[in-house]
Amino acid sequence: MTDTTVTYLFDPLCGWCYGSTPMLDRLAASGVTLELLPTGLFSGSGARPMDEGFAAHAWANDQRIERLSGQVFSQAYLDNVLNVRGTLLDSSAATLGVSAAGLDDPRLRLAALKAIQRARYVDGRDIVTVDGVAQVLADAGMADTAAAVKAPTDEVLAAHRELVGRGRGLFQRLHANGVPSLAVIRNDAPRLISSNALFGSYENLVAHLQAA
Repeated sequence: MTDTTVTYLFDPLCGWCYGSTPMLDRLAASGVTLELLPTGLFSGSGARPMDEGFAAHAWANDQRIERLSGQVFSQAYLDNVLNVRGTLLDSSAATLGVSAAGLDDPRLRLAALKAIQRARYVDGRDIVTVDGVAQVLADAGMADTAAAVKAPTDEVLAAHRELVGRGRGLFQRLHANGVPSLAVIRNDAPRLISSNALFGSYENLVAHLQAA
């Protein structure tokens, strides 16, 4: 598996993506090269108000994700994120943060994503505004990335657009029906791995990747 590159399609505000983090960590620890590509699913036209109905739907899903993955969805998240009206489900700033973190070293995208996810789902912090994301990244020791989020240069914005564009393009090419999605690319041909493999045993996930 050490010669395998796995592409991971995600959105920072996707609870199932947060739930798949333990499997990503195990893959990275085993020597698999992970390429993280954001799809922008909940940004731009995909953003939506955090109303009561959506909050209830999200919390029900989150409880299922917690049972399957062991990832914590805290009371602080319920109180300070889901139950706060007048906010948006908008991943624009968080996605920019992940892109900016990997500008010089793509491996840092995972660290930035994990910091952002933990801030939301465990600490109940704001990750839908530029200031909120910048503070989370600064607290995680990524001061340069935080500054890039608050005042992005043309280089950062161009790299961000290119990364999301690649993510959306691959998502469409795979005919994926949601995130998280995994792909193994061999001979320029991407092969979609069922997202269910991220929520079973690690051995089952490895078997899926080896068979792709």
